[in-house]
Amino acid sequence: MDTFTPTPVSKVKRHPERGSYDRETVYAILDAGLVCHVGYALGDQPLVTPTIHWREGDRLYWHGSAASRMLETLAAGVKACVTVTIVDGLVVARSAFTHSMNYRSAMVFGTARPIEGREAKLQALQHLIDRLYPGRWATLREPLEKEIKATSVISMPIEEASAKIRKGPPLDYDYDMGEQVWAGTIPLTLVPGAPTADPKLDPKIAVPEMLARYALPR
Repeated sequence: MDTFTPTPVSKVKRHPERGSYDRETVYAILDAGLVCHVGYALGDQPLVTPTIHWREGDRLYWHGSAASRMLETLAAGVKACVTVTIVDGLVVARSAFTHSMNYRSAMVFGTARPIEGREAKLQALQHLIDRLYPGRWATLREPLEKEIKATSVISMPIEEASAKIRKGPPLDYDYDMGEQVWAGTIPLTLVPGAPTADPKLDPKIAVPEMLARYALPR
């Protein structure tokens, strides 16, 4: 299906005109985000943990230490809510109340499970590296067994999802339009800087072309 069916949990209630259940829209936000926040319950205590994520098809993945409280809890089959937000700009309005931000956000729901098996775990971790640095995995040494054992990878089928997007100028009230105060938007963009070599790097090793011209995932 090309769209998710909104439920009482995933339906956008505040500004529903900004909501989208289109699978392509949701996945584009997940793929462009560098960090997600994983929400879950540990007993009666709600917790939210930031981590690095990646997506393959209709599944979302993230990883961490095998001793992680988050991963240990989710491995037991606890339902999770994962969010990704990208801020695209500041919205400067004519009144304090109508100031806002332009953003793209996605909220996905599912039941997460750990990936079992050495090869399956390595394949998932390769996707993580190659998502951020295409082709780099093939240039690196093989992970050590102790590194593999110390790392857990979580896989979550995306069962429900919604996106929410705000873009454009301020939405001021008609009675504020005569205010003699500047209004508009300030675009924000995350831009990679020039690579900085590790001080211990052999000076004969040049920056790979892909890193010298690094572009963020879209």
